[in-house]
Amino acid sequence: MNEQHKYRATDKMSDLICDNYSLLMVMSRFGLSLGFGDKSVKDVCEAQHVDYRTFLAVANFISEEQYSYSADNDSFSIPALMDYLKRAHAYFLDFNLPAMRRKLIEAIDCSRDNDVAYLILKFFDEYAKEVRRHMEYENKAVFTYVEQLLQGKPSDVYNIATFASKHNQIDTKLKELKNIIIKYYPTGSNAQLLNDVLIDLFMTEEDLFSHCHLEDTLFLEAVVRLEDERQEQAREENPQTE
Repeated sequence: MNEQHKYRATDKMSDLICDNYSLLMVMSRFGLSLGFGDKSVKDVCEAQHVDYRTFLAVANFISEEQYSYSADNDSFSIPALMDYLKRAHAYFLDFNLPAMRRKLIEAIDCSRDNDVAYLILKFFDEYAKEVRRHMEYENKAVFTYVEQLLQGKPSDVYNIATFASKHNQIDTKLKELKNIIIKYYPTGSNAQLLNDVLIDLFMTEEDLFSHCHLEDTLFLEAVVRLEDERQEQAREENPQTE
């Protein structure tokens, strides 16, 4: 990794977590567990069979205000990054959004005729469906394409530019949902519960923005370079097609 980045392979993993607690989520999405004592980032990752360069690339991307990737100095594993992204999708779809829905139902009064409560829940459910469509498309279409590309099997009908052109930010509707709750829902006796839900919404919005930004930059740039490499290999193997 580039020595100019904030975190390095020799840093203690515990120091990274204490410096930026959001890296706990990054650890989880790499399948890393706690209880690593004073071991370095590299030692923790290698002991748990995780590519430490990829972990550092993501950790620095999330923690640095201006992350600058250099193909000459930085390296990471595209398969390891895709595994991270898949785990992130599973977190949002299987844990985060269902848990938030349960808290939302507890916080708003759905037991009587309450148009605002109904609107909030309906809006959330539509948003959750949109997130699922977005992430399942990536799991099935985008990652399958990249896996085939890694195996030397490029596609004649698809490339990563297709993904980039359709990749929409999925955190936008969360802003609208927050505004509906803040402006129009009277908290009453459930003020603390609703505030807790709002805090979750703010944190999820930031998490989703960071996730999509990583896909649009770190992941996208790596796949573009891979496509270029495969095209160059094809030209070398079949010079008559020039």
